[in-house]
Amino acid sequence: MTNQADLQSNLESGFEYRQNEIQEVEKQFIFCPYSNPDSKLQIVEEIPDLLLIDKPPFLLVHPTKPNGPITLWHRLKELLAYENITGGQISLINRLDRETSGLILIAKNYQAARTCAMAMEAGAIKKEYLALVWGWLGKEEQIVDAPLLRLGKVASSQIWLKQAIHPEGSPAVTKVHVEKKLSHPKKGPITLVRCFPQTGRTHQIRVHLASLGHPIIGDKIYGPTEECYLNFIETGWTTALEEKLWLSRQALHSTSLELSYNNQQYRWNAPLAKDLAAIVNECNFV
Repeated sequence: MTNQADLQSNLESGFEYRQNEIQEVEKQFIFCPYSNPDSKLQIVEEIPDLLLIDKPPFLLVHPTKPNGPITLWHRLKELLAYENITGGQISLINRLDRETSGLILIAKNYQAARTCAMAMEAGAIKKEYLALVWGWLGKEEQIVDAPLLRLGKVASSQIWLKQAIHPEGSPAVTKVHVEKKLSHPKKGPITLVRCFPQTGRTHQIRVHLASLGHPIIGDKIYGPTEECYLNFIETGWTTALEEKLWLSRQALHSTSLELSYNNQQYRWNAPLAKDLAAIVNECNFV
């Protein structure tokens, strides 16, 4: 069975693995706003071998087909044109969903990519995410240890990539810490949580938070019902979807990356994305 990494690889190479899924991605660009392709990339830091980008929401990381919308990959090829023509190589070390904002680590040559990939495999790259979820969590800190697999392997699902907790799945562990309990004047109780994924499964944080009864605000797949996602694919963003989801994207942000590289310790941080920070500013602290 083809896994997520294989699917991503196929999409990167232009191979149309599942035509219906590629069409769904394209529809999302038609019906939902995305970053201005002419805007400058927000560089957090650049060192000789590595580059840190604070990705805005709605920017796809890789192209799905030739002549598709502008992606982060296109922007990086322009930004690192000199490195490319002098024997460099652009490699994205961590990946984010199109709607997720925040830090992405890029290696600028083969050796840096290999070193970072080995560190990622060994769990030596520490990642932190901020998320806004519905309701107030009962525990200030907890660990979700729940294996994940693609739902379609064990049950019927109209969403091919949808993940589910299942005993036959791959190990998945997320530490969840409550940052702030908030009360929104119109939407009621919400919580800003900081998540520390100990593993890197597809949709891991989204599934684990939903399993606690506190799905991420704006999550079309793991929020109120998967029908939100299916409706979005058919109709785009509508008033009816806004009433159910509030946000047109999942309120998830990659806020911190930490690793040791060439015997030096690095920690990079990206503040909460502007759209999510605006929500926090509208709330009263509890």
